[in-house]
Amino acid sequence: MNIMIRRAEDKENETLTLIAFEAKRYWKYPEEYFDVWKDELTITPDYINKNEVHVATVDGKAVGFISIVEVKNDFQVGDLLIRKGFWLDHIFVHPSFIGNRVGSELIFFAKKLCEENNISCLHILSDPNAKGFYDRIGAQFIEEVPSNIKGRTVSLYKFPI
Repeated sequence: MNIMIRRAEDKENETLTLIAFEAKRYWKYPEEYFDVWKDELTITPDYINKNEVHVATVDGKAVGFISIVEVKNDFQVGDLLIRKGFWLDHIFVHPSFIGNRVGSELIFFAKKLCEENNISCLHILSDPNAKGFYDRIGAQFIEEVPSNIKGRTVSLYKFPI
């Protein structure tokens, strides 16, 4: 399988949104979680234009994407403090391509992109189901932090470049 990675185009926002929702649904989360995640998982043309968003394709079809955002100032989201710096905001792979190295290729691409732009590390808020993936790629677990879903936590990681 030949995986190609390229910069996303703003007109791909609906395709990327679909991938994000389908990838999250793969884990059989309760439907009410998706009401909370609706804005977070919806990729807009503006988001694509303002951030580093890159698409993985196989045979010309989008099968996953990654985004890196720069947080210019610390800010609070509920009980969580989001620190200034660069964040791996999204990495999603369509369920039919999970386990086919798409996620690993996206991470390799992100690492190279960060090296080229003198970014020394990425912060990551990991879905509980992705912890093993981040452990395998060498991200460093920092702590469990509150999720935007009441009574749930997510893992904060630091990924040195």
